[in-house]
Formats: sequence, C-alpha cells, structure tokens
Amino acid sequence: MLKSEFSGYDLGKLQKDLLAGVTVAAVALPLALAFGVSSGADAQAGLITAVIAGVVIGALSGGFYQISGPTGAMAAILMSIAATQGMQGVFLATFLAGGLLLVAGLLRLGSLTSFIPAPVITGFTSGIAIIIALGQVDNLFGVHSEGANVIEKLTSYQTLGFPINFPTLIMGVLVIVAMFCYPKKWNQKIPSSLVAIIICTALMMLFDFSVATVGKIPQSLISENRLGFSFELTQFKEVLFPAISIALLGMVESLLCGASAGRMANKALDSNQELVAQGIGNLILPFFGGIPATAAIARTSVALKSGAQTRLTGIVHAFVLLLSMIILGPIMSQIPMPALAGVLIVTAWRMNEWETIRELFAKKNWAAVSLFFITMICTVVFDLSIAIVIGIIGGCIFFIWKSAAITISVDRIDWSRMNLPVTEKLQNWSVVYISGPLFFMSSEKLKTTLAQLKHQDGIIFSMRGVPNIDLTAIGVFDDFQTRADKREQLVIYTSLQPEVKKQLAHLWQDDHRKEQATVAHALTDLHTYYEEK
Repeated sequence: MLKSEFSGYDLGKLQKDLLAGVTVAAVALPLALAFGVSSGADAQAGLITAVIAGVVIGALSGGFYQISGPTGAMAAILMSIAATQGMQGVFLATFLAGGLLLVAGLLRLGSLTSFIPAPVITGFTSGIAIIIALGQVDNLFGVHSEGANVIEKLTSYQTLGFPINFPTLIMGVLVIVAMFCYPKKWNQKIPSSLVAIIICTALMMLFDFSVATVGKIPQSLISENRLGFSFELTQFKEVLFPAISIALLGMVESLLCGASAGRMANKALDSNQELVAQGIGNLILPFFGGIPATAAIARTSVALKSGAQTRLTGIVHAFVLLLSMIILGPIMSQIPMPALAGVLIVTAWRMNEWETIRELFAKKNWAAVSLFFITMICTVVFDLSIAIVIGIIGGCIFFIWKSAAITISVDRIDWSRMNLPVTEKLQNWSVVYISGPLFFMSSEKLKTTLAQLKHQDGIIFSMRGVPNIDLTAIGVFDDFQTRADKREQLVIYTSLQPEVKKQLAHLWQDDHRKEQATVAHALTDLHTYYEEK
C-alpha cells in the first residue's frame, strides 16, 4: 500500500501534504480541546489523543486520507464512563477496546458494519448529537449538574437549582450565532470554530470576564493522569461492556468515514487494515493519557479538500497540534468554556445527517423512520451498544414483516387466448398467480386461498414470482395436494424457480403424482397432455 501511495512522490506533493496538514490542524485544534473537555477528561487529553492518533493511526491507516482523533460521538460515550468509573476506568476501557479492534482487524471483520441498517446508523448519529448538545448545558449556562449520564444530569437540576450565569450564556450564544452566520467561503480557509475560540480567548485575556476557562494545559505529550501498567481482573470486568461500546463505535465511525472519504478520493479503504490501525492506536493512547480515537469525517474531508496526497497529511497535522500545545499552552488555558460549549452545540447540530433524515420522511418509509427514532431514543436513554443491537433486531423484524407481504390472485383460464380448443375437460380450470416469498408468516394467507379451490377440475400454480419457500408453506401445499388427489383434481406447478422446484419435488414423488412432474412447465402443453389422456 505504501509503495503504491508514494510512487512518484515529489516536492510538489510534499508541499500539498504540508499545506493540507496545517489546514486540518486548524480544524482539529478547537475540536480536540472541546471533545477532551466534554468527555469528562480535560483539554490536554483531547490534544494528546489528536497527536498520538494522528501519528500512529495515520501511519498505519487503511486509507491515506483517514484523519483520526477524538470525536463527539466518542465523547458522548466517555461522559458516562468517566462519571462512574473515573479516568482510570476510561483508560482501561480504551486499552481493552483497542485490543478488540485489533483482533477484529486480524480476523478480517471489516465488513461487519454492512450488516447495520442505514436508518440505525442515522438514528444513533442523531442520538449522539443530542447527548453532546445536552451535555453542554452546564458550560453554556454556567450551572452545575450531577449524574452518570445526560438524563441524570438534567434531572439533578430539580435539586441543585439552575442559577444562570448570564455572561457565560451570552458568550456561548454569540459563538453559536456567529458559527451559523459565518460565510461558507471563509470557512474553507479559516474554520469558524477556530475564529470563535480565538476571539473569545482574546476577550477573556483583555477583560477578564467571570467565566470558567479550560484551565492549565501542561506542555507535555505524556499526562500525569494516565494508565499504569498494573491491572486487576476485577477492573477488566467493570469496564468490559463500556469497552465493547467504544470498540463498536470506533469500528462503525472509522469504517463509515472511510467509505465516504474513499468515494471522494476515488480510492477504496482497506477496512481490515483500518481496524488494525485503530486497534494499535487505542492500545497505545491510554499510556499517554489519551482518550479513545476514531477516524473523523470532518477532519478527513478537510484533508481531501485541501489537497492531501498521502498519509503524511495526518502526521503533519499531528505535529502542528503538538507545537501548538507546547508553544500556545498558556494562551489555550484561557479559552472560555462557554466558547467550547458553543462549538460543540453547533458541531452536534451538523453531525445530524439532515439530508438522509429528510429523505426518510419524504419517501414515507415508516419502517425506516421507526428504526431511526427507536435507535435515537435508545442511544440517549441507554448506550450505543444496546441501541445498535435493538436497531438491528428492529430492522430484522421490519424486514420479516415486509417480506410476509405476498400477492395471490385466482383467475379462470381463457384457453382461447392461447389458441387452444376448449374441450369438456378444460372448461373448469383456474390459474393461481403467487408472488413473494412463501414462509411461515405468509402461509396463513396461502392456506385461506387454497381452501377456496374445491370445485375446479384443475389448478395451475404460476410461481415465477416466488423466490423461496419454507417448510411451513410446503406443508400447506402438501395438505392441499392430498385433498386434491382425493377429489381427482389435477394440480400443476409451473414457472418454478430452481430452489423452489427442488423444495417442492417431494410433493410428486409417489407414482400417482409422478405423472404430473413429467408435464412440461408451459401451459401450451396442457392440451397435448389431455389428448393423450
């Protein structure tokens, strides 16, 4: 992969990678700070994650365009883990999740995300956006809440009160309004989030508003608060399920980002290599004090639009962030928390796949809309892993329910339309047209229709539209065939799909029925058959 990627690499491509790396760093800096704080860790953890992930995951990635770091979706999960297990629990869960991702990559499980229905992915993306936005209520209003998740935090205001800090609220609202009003053309050169944070930080340093700030940012790549090398088995048990959620989100987010960016770059992602890269990166991160990282579509798309040529773009962006942390650490410590809250709320709004959501409602696909809402609500109320499992189960149920819809119509046969002379034996014949899969959920409708076919001399089942059949439906045909034999009623199956023909073969295995099996599957042969009889 590297040989192909760097074939013909020259100074011109290096300049493009350097420029793209600096541009991505400008976008990643405010997001790394914001996601680090919102995860329950601190701004330093967000920066460390962006730097380590940019170098390690970027160097090993399954696509040169993938830019990894802390994300809003991951921060939403970490919030509750940090509240219940502390930062050591977050670090251990990250380490475990890294191991799971590495194993998934080595086992070549990169295609598993294709089994998740699209409305489920859209639903949990919107659910995570809601969690991120609601998680910024404290920083936006200057209030304090308690609880392990967003629901508990919101309900805690009933006992703690809600004393609004108006300077904090005004600054946060101004950042939100400014980011929405910021011209798109300017955003391509200088991100609105970076401009908002620079202006708010400058105002804080000039006027010293009574607003909470990020606080001290150590100018080191290794945090004092990091994962140690001694673990206990009980600790692993406590963070196992959170680790599975982190690994699952890391897999889904990275591979979906790669699929989208791969179309933009016209270069397919090696999904298994990407999982290996994510696994190794997340195994290393907690020992530096970093939080879980995944590929991020915002940074990745900026990299491609800025002219990224190779994976050096991600590595350059990481080194620019490292220099920013070392040189600008004292200034970044003055960043106001409401400014970060405003950035995160706008980011949460933009996370929603609005075009897809509008399309769901426009097409009035109520099964897909239901899946979307079910997954979104479960993501907010429970967690990601439960939401995805419920979403997949719901998707299967809706699919089975839709698959049960079959069409059956019964018509008298008009022999004259087939240029066949009508004899006495051909006068009372009907054809049954069946379309759709025949299985246990559709067998009752089939049984009801067959019960009405008592008085015809012959029945033709035209089953070109039946792709498959299960044992329950075969049993319905078997019972009907037995009763038809007693009534001396001729039954012919025509236009059978190969698999359906194979499944129905036993219906004519005895000598009496074997004659029917020799009849050609074409209606024009019926008259010849009767003449011979």
